[in-house]
Amino acid sequence: MATEDKRADPRAPFVLRVNFRDRTHCLDATENLSRGGLFVQTSERFAVGQRVELSVGFPGLLEPVALRGEVVWARPPREETAGGVGIRVADEADRQRLDAVLGGRASRSVRVPEGGYKVLLVEDNPVVVEMYSYVLKKLNAELGGKVPLEVHFASDGHSALQSLASGGFHLMLTDLYMPVMDGFVLVEKMKADPRLRHIPVVAISGGGREAETRARSEGVEVYLRKPVKFAEVLQTVKRLLGIS
Repeated sequence: MATEDKRADPRAPFVLRVNFRDRTHCLDATENLSRGGLFVQTSERFAVGQRVELSVGFPGLLEPVALRGEVVWARPPREETAGGVGIRVADEADRQRLDAVLGGRASRSVRVPEGGYKVLLVEDNPVVVEMYSYVLKKLNAELGGKVPLEVHFASDGHSALQSLASGGFHLMLTDLYMPVMDGFVLVEKMKADPRLRHIPVVAISGGGREAETRARSEGVEVYLRKPVKFAEVLQTVKRLLGIS
């Protein structure tokens, strides 16, 4: 059972893209927000006490909001948890901007859609497909079967675009290196299409920092590196679908 957050600035699980102003290559994602600050999943190294300038946003839903803050704690990466930093926002004008984001989070709807969720998995490796399928079956079990979870599959970007054209998708998980049309081009075409750009995209790839930077620049909301952990995929899907 969920308990009430009694902190002065209660946290809200809320996924937004983060762009650190002095690190153009470093594009990450929030894990949660409060009026007083935010936690950012990142593999970058920041020192406690370091001042940072960043912007948070969500393509097609929230224009970038500029903020300034101070790193107050760091979480090292663990076996099933991504690393990250907690950033405190002290300036009242910036706190009000965060307040406005939190107050308007209904625009990033977390209501269960009529008919349930519709997810697209884009991957050409059948072993990996099986793993992702197991994650989504686990999520379906957590929901007690009360919320339908419809999963579709595509083995390349071209097939994925054909599937997306049918409409109604709430999330896409994709590899980046695939035949016919790779994940980079797929995301580029999605984000250029007003009918599709609102769909959150999780890229799961074995590529390095260059691949991650390119994927983020194309519009990927969350980037997970292979070999990815089961719990990491599950928690990411839950956050992006707004499932607590």
